[in-house]
Amino acid sequence: MTDKKERINIHEYLAEFDDIPGTRVFTAKRARQGYHLNQFAMSLMKEENRTRFLADEKAYLDEWQLSDEAKQAVLARDYNAMIDCGGNVYFLSKLFSTDKQSFQFAAGSMTGMTPEEYAEMMIKGGRSPEGVRSIKGGY
Repeated sequence: MTDKKERINIHEYLAEFDDIPGTRVFTAKRARQGYHLNQFAMSLMKEENRTRFLADEKAYLDEWQLSDEAKQAVLARDYNAMIDCGGNVYFLSKLFSTDKQSFQFAAGSMTGMTPEEYAEMMIKGGRSPEGVRSIKGGY
């Protein structure tokens, strides 16, 4: 007796995540896209690199093979745009740490909330499952 499993198309499967409001799944495609952005962020683990970056952010970013979109996202500290460019939040944490900001601050900014509003939401159990659950379907 053989049990044949239906093969799924991984690209179709992953595309379904794009339909969830506020969700950005870090896929292999995003990892490839954001390789240099994430390497830039990891460079900020070294104090001398943080100092150079803060002294002239644009010049430091120009040393990396980043798209103009990724550079602008970093300069604007638009973490959602950085994630859209392939940034991984755990690597990007080096950037908000360089800015002396907390993970709570960054997560709040990604959800359109103040750090205090974000903390309160999380203390109360996180986002409500009620509301828009599909971008395409509007439900």
